[in-house]
Amino acid sequence: MAARATWKGYLKISLVNIPIKVFPATESSGALSFNQLHGECQTRIQQKRWCPHCNREVPNTEIVKGYEFEKGRYVVLSEDDFDKVRPESTRVIDLVQFADASSIDPMFVDRTYYVAPDGGVAAGAFAVMRDGMAGKVGIGKLALYGREYLVAVRPHGRGIVMHTLHHAAEMRGIESVEELSAVPATVKPEEMKLAKQVISTFEGPLDLSTYKDEYRAGLQRIIDAKIAGEEIVAPATEAAPKVVNLMEALRKSLDTVSAKKKTPAKAAVAKPAATRKRA
Repeated sequence: MAARATWKGYLKISLVNIPIKVFPATESSGALSFNQLHGECQTRIQQKRWCPHCNREVPNTEIVKGYEFEKGRYVVLSEDDFDKVRPESTRVIDLVQFADASSIDPMFVDRTYYVAPDGGVAAGAFAVMRDGMAGKVGIGKLALYGREYLVAVRPHGRGIVMHTLHHAAEMRGIESVEELSAVPATVKPEEMKLAKQVISTFEGPLDLSTYKDEYRAGLQRIIDAKIAGEEIVAPATEAAPKVVNLMEALRKSLDTVSAKKKTPAKAAVAKPAATRKRA
């Protein structure tokens, strides 16, 4: 199924304006969704918009947006009020700065979108600017879903990827985590040497497609079993051992990895936990 554009407008770089479409890069249908039910009769719960003052349900046509400026006091804004402050970014992503692609800290990234040219005429200019941005990231703004986002734009394959970013004011400083005050500023050289050795044994080319959502798969097995009238037997879990001696734990880690590398790999497929029919 072809992806649907969630935004149409222009990508502006200086005096160059390229008609573009923006598409979500993530698939929400990949997650399992659940409905809230009344446990007694398994009827789906309804969530109604209820006015406690008028003691009745309120239709969408009677709902307005209000900003609470004092406790219990609101100022109401109409659609005309919102139209008066529509920024240029409702139609144009104006890239006002470029920097090295590595300068974006991943913790600032919110969501990811694909950017494509809107029409064959725009494709040529789109390709030129995409290749011109190689190794760089462009910073601009975009109005989407009722708010203005800071965005980062970078080339990706035949297209361009756009990340919506958190503003610096939204990020909580790491100093607010009081537990980190107990973390030592320096570590013992011999412990760090062993730690680096352990870490190096796990290094390799990164391919995120090899990682699967095992929690989702486990939930799906339980759902399928319940539909079939079966019951999944939960596997036994072991509590993680507490690290009493760090050096000893690091040495054991190295020995374990070395032993695994010496053992020839078996082409055995892990079997799922046994199921039993309900009586």
